[in-house]
Formats: sequence, C-alpha cells, structure tokens
Amino acid sequence: MKILKLLVAFIAVVTVFTGCEDDVITNYAFQDISAPTGVTANFGITQDDTGLVTITPVGEGASTFTIYYGVEGAEPQTINAGETTSFTYTEGEYSIRIVATGSTGLTSEFNQVVRVSFTAPENLSFETAVSGLTAVVTPAAANATMFDVYFGASDDEEPVTVMADSSVEFTYAEPGEYSVRVVAKGASVNTIELTKTITITGAVDPVVLPVTFDNPTVNYAFGVFNGASFEVVTNPDLSGANTTDSNVGAITNSGVQFEGGAYNLGEPVDFSGANKTITMKFWSTVEVPVLLKFEGGVNGERQTEITKTHSGSGWEVLSFDFATEAIKSFIDGNQGVGEAFVPSGQYATMVIFVDGPGTTAGTFYIDDIEQSGGATEPMIAATAPTAAEADVLSVFSDSYTDPASVNYFPDWGQSTTYEQVDLSGNAAIKYGNANYQGIDLGGEFDASSYEFIHIDVWSADYASIPFFIIDTSGERPVNLEVTAGEWTSIDIPLSAFTDQGISLSNVFQFKFDVQPNNGGTFYIDNLYFYNASASVPDSPQAAAPAPSFDAANVISLFSDAYSDVNMATWRTDWSAATLEDLSIAGNAVKKYSALNFVGAEPVSQINASAMTHFSTDMWTGDATQIRIKLVDFGANGTYQGGDDSEHEIVLNFDNGDFIRNSWVTLDIPLADFTGLTSQSNIAQLIFSGGPAGETTVYIDNVYFHN
Repeated sequence: MKILKLLVAFIAVVTVFTGCEDDVITNYAFQDISAPTGVTANFGITQDDTGLVTITPVGEGASTFTIYYGVEGAEPQTINAGETTSFTYTEGEYSIRIVATGSTGLTSEFNQVVRVSFTAPENLSFETAVSGLTAVVTPAAANATMFDVYFGASDDEEPVTVMADSSVEFTYAEPGEYSVRVVAKGASVNTIELTKTITITGAVDPVVLPVTFDNPTVNYAFGVFNGASFEVVTNPDLSGANTTDSNVGAITNSGVQFEGGAYNLGEPVDFSGANKTITMKFWSTVEVPVLLKFEGGVNGERQTEITKTHSGSGWEVLSFDFATEAIKSFIDGNQGVGEAFVPSGQYATMVIFVDGPGTTAGTFYIDDIEQSGGATEPMIAATAPTAAEADVLSVFSDSYTDPASVNYFPDWGQSTTYEQVDLSGNAAIKYGNANYQGIDLGGEFDASSYEFIHIDVWSADYASIPFFIIDTSGERPVNLEVTAGEWTSIDIPLSAFTDQGISLSNVFQFKFDVQPNNGGTFYIDNLYFYNASASVPDSPQAAAPAPSFDAANVISLFSDAYSDVNMATWRTDWSAATLEDLSIAGNAVKKYSALNFVGAEPVSQINASAMTHFSTDMWTGDATQIRIKLVDFGANGTYQGGDDSEHEIVLNFDNGDFIRNSWVTLDIPLADFTGLTSQSNIAQLIFSGGPAGETTVYIDNVYFHN
C-alpha cells in the first residue's frame, strides 16, 4: 500500500561538493544516531491472586528503559537492556509507559494498558482472520489480562502471549486445518480456554501487477516451458537496484533455446492509456537478453514484445517502453513480425524469455514487475503550508516572504539544470539532469531557535535524496524519502542535525546530493524553518489536494472533483461519532469528532469490481490509529445473507502509516483488503479512530479508482 511516510535516515559521506569559495568544509563519517526502534515489552502476571506483574522491555538500540508503572505515587524505575522489573498491583486498569533511551540520548516510547483482576476470566471468545498462509487471532474475555495463543502448528509449540485488546499473527508452513487454542489469564489462579479449527488455504489468488513475490495470498507459480524451472526465494543479493530483504522469483535455464515462462494474469495489463512502460528488477552475473511479451489480447489484440539487454552486473532495473520500443511478435502465418507496434488494448498473459534464442544456462532472479509511465512531472502544486509567518524562517515558498539574497542555483560546477515552474499559480523549483545541487543563502542564517525544517519534494526518478544543511560548524545530511510521482511533505526535527554537531547558528548553504547521480529530475517547494509548538493548527487550514484521476476511471462517494454516487448517510444510526459538514478553503469536508467508529452507506450498493484502489484524503491532529473497513453484502445484496465479506485496514501513527496536522492521501490497493472476497456489492464504508472516542478526523475525496 502507498501510505505517506517520513523516514529520517543518516548516511555516511565520503566526498561532498559545496559552493563555498573561501572556507574548507570538513567531511565527516558518522554513526547512525537514531532513536531506539521496535520498542515493546513482554508482560507476565502471577496467577496467585497477588497482582504481581513482571515487565521485560525490549528495543533495538536501547541501552536503558525507564518504566512508569501507571500508579500515582509510584516512582519510575530505570533498568538496563535485558533486565526485568516487577510491580504488585491492586485490582484495576493501569497505563504503563516505557521510555527507551539509546546511547546517544535519543528516546522512544511504548505504552500498554494492563488490567488486573482477581476474578477468573469469563466469556472467552476469539476471532480469526486468514490471509493466505497467515492467521491473525484477536481474543477477548472479561477479567483477562493476557492470553496464551497456541496455533496448532506442532505438538511441542510454545504459546504466543498477547495482551488484552491486541491481536497476534502467525504464518503457517503449509495449507491445512489447524486447531487454535486460546487460554485467558488474569491475576486469579483460574484460567479458561477455547479451541477452534481454522482452515489455511494458502496462496490461491491470481498474479496481478505489480508482481512483488511477497503477498502470501498470491500463487506465484510460473508456467515454465522448454526446460526452465522456477521458484520463489529470498533475495540472495541485497545490492544494486534491489537492496530489499524480501522474496524474488528465481528462473533457472537448463541451456536450451527458448526457455521461459508465463503468467496468466488475474487482471489484464491495460495499454489503452498513457501508462505503457513495464519495469522489472532483474539479476544476472552474465550479459543476457531478456524478452518481455504480452499476448492473450482480451479483444484479439496483436501480440507484442520488447527485448532488453542486461549487463550482467547483478540487480538492474530493466524498462520496457511499449509506447516507443514495442514490435509485433512472431505468429505463424501472420505477417509484420518485428514491425514497430504500439499496443492500445488489454493483455491477459505476460511471457518472459531469458536469452530466448540462445543457450545460456544458469539461475536468474526477477522482482517488482510493475506498470508505470504515468506522470513525469507534477500536475498540481504542493499543499500550501499552514504555519504562521511569525513562526517561520522561509527560504522558498509562495506563502511567506523569502530573503532576496538567496541564490537557488549557485555555480558549483554541477551538471544539474535549474528552472522555476508554475503549478496552478504556485511557484516550484525544478532541478533536472541532476547530480548534485545547492542553495546559497547569501549570508548566515541563525536557525538555532527553530524546531523543524520543512520541505516538499516531487520526483518520478528518486526515492531518496540526501539533503545537507551547511553551517560554519560543518555539514551533515538527512535522507529525504520520496514517494514516486507524488508531492511528499517532509518535516525534519532539527535535532537530526544538532545531534550531529551542527550548531545551526550560522547556516549559509543547503545541498541535495541525489543518489544515484544519473541525471534525473526532482522538484522542491516550501523550504523553511519553523516552530511546531507555536504553529500547529487544530484543524486543516487549506483544502485537501485535488484528485487528478480521469473521471471515467473513478467511482466517487464524496469529492468536489467528481460527480458522486447517491449516499444514504455519512453517519449511520449505529455510529459512535459526531458528524459536521464543513467548508475549508471553499472545499466541502466531513469532520468526525469524538470518533470511535462511523459508518457511511450508499443508496445503491457499489460495484467496484473494475476498480483497483480505494482512496481518501485525511487530516487529524490527535489520532494514534486510523482504521478503514469496506463491507460487501455479496450477490444477494443483503446484510448477513451468508455471502457477506469485509476487511479492515489498520494504520498506525507510530509506524509512520500517516502523519498528523497535514492532509494525507491514503491510496490503498483493493488487493490489500484481503478479506473482501467480493467488490461487486459494497454497502458500507466504516472509519474508526484511536484512542476510541477521543479523536477528530477530517475526510475528503472518498472514491474508488483504477
């Protein structure tokens, strides 16, 4: 799923370029100084009616843990990593806070509610959600503090312990029927348990683009021919264009001609629009031609293909542009083989040949086969900032006053080109043919009194751009993690720089050092320092970004950009939330306050079977969790008619799934709603927020699209 994330990462720098003529800027190699990650804790409660709870915190990069027991008057205790603490509770519910501190002094927090009851657990139940080989168990019981879950995978299985109001996930090795046993425990000596049988179906879903080999519900079996073999394996070489520790496809050639394989796609590849480029990550240690062919035209379209040569350098990205490079494939008795051909229809079969007419033997790896060729430049402006000008030191933004001394294109000998472009009446900076690029402030700025630096970035070429602040005390980078083809709004705590020894008292330059420096393009806007404590509004000040999908490819429930279907309600009578219809910057918005959960229902059930994504824009200043559920009533169109299906997507602020105090576009593939077995009779959309009943969320642009 494409969810907006802010990832601050530090990189080691060997050589840097600056535009400073008189000063020599020292280059530094430095260690990762990020805060501890993965902070959690293992809890245990003695079942002897004493209320003794043991707490064992864990977290990567943590040196010490400070435990706040959630009891008024109880002193917090600091322990070293690997140690355990305990506390004796009376009956009640307690919010335990754990602060993990790393060697650099940076901290991360984990919070857990623990219920202590000396009454035996009662009314045990649990729900299971199965997706491919993975099962998620969510237990519930009155008076229970925690649950031991046995997934029935082996006779000597150790249970997985999960706290109340939580879920636990397990992936089985193979399909089959398994007995899941849950034991509910509290402070009482008595426990209760419940066993259910679940069916694990394994990977049965058809292959659709993009092909990642990581979805446990998809059957990635490749229809090989002429001696080739295929299997899904873990990426054997985390380098080059594929450094992700994930699954990849392994094609092994035996050494005869025209070895290959094919996928019969669950959804045809559509070349009718502008998206006519297919990219594929491919691994080989020898130079080899790779042929990508599409056949099985839905309406009898002519078969088409492209051959690309891999250099043999490991992981590379091969790009097949069917708008400019495609030719007609060989067909017995059909003329025109090899002629240029631009496909404009839909194809149900994708074929791959490695060294088709040749006899090269060996194993080759493929990954991340996806269709692209969409926008190569931003069509809309970045979202206007909302910070008050009194709290801002601006470098470039239409919303604030920029210093006249700033030079956005100093001559440092770079190959990069510079242009100011107009996007919907808003200026942005375009850097093309990039290798590195700087901004010279024309003097020294004192940014030491500010908390954050903000920048909006758009690029179809770069996923990560090292960004340097250059001060008289030195220079240090932070990675700007960019979502391809979208404006990415990034807020960086200035502690990310001061913790590396940059004073920020005399900032005179910025630098972008793109990786790889291959002549790509990126755009920037709204570059400024600011103080969040004084600037964060409690509601959106600007409209959500306008959607740009063609109306013919959209089913809209709520948006000023499209014609909406008729909705019966945006707040059902069983909802637990307050609804207000507002106008923000002239744009209609739904505001849900005191949000626990809220249902929206169309007048007529929606057939979204031809759609690929569910999208909405969301703004919240206080949510820790957002959940989005789609409910389909099945072919009979009735609630609980026996063929209902539903699935809920859970987004957590702590995981970076969304950010606060900014419009965030959630563009979720419908394939991620794995429990939604049908999309032809969608009858309900349910938004939920956490903390339950304490959250305010603004919603705009709710629609399905392909």
